[in-house]
Amino acid sequence: MSTVILFGLITIISVAAALKLKKKRLLLTPILAIGVFVLVKIIQVPMPFWDTVTFIFDLRG
Repeated sequence: MSTVILFGLITIISVAAALKLKKKRLLLTPILAIGVFVLVKIIQVPMPFWDTVTFIFDLRG
């Protein structure tokens, strides 16, 4: 639950900063934060990296 709150705060702060400073690049901050979070969670799995990635995508069907 705390990660949801953290990502919510990151999103709110980056949108407010993007509107105030008029820099569109700040809107990438939440996307990059979630991407880094997912990458860290994949790395934490005790399997080789590529095997983990293929396992995740094989879960679809």
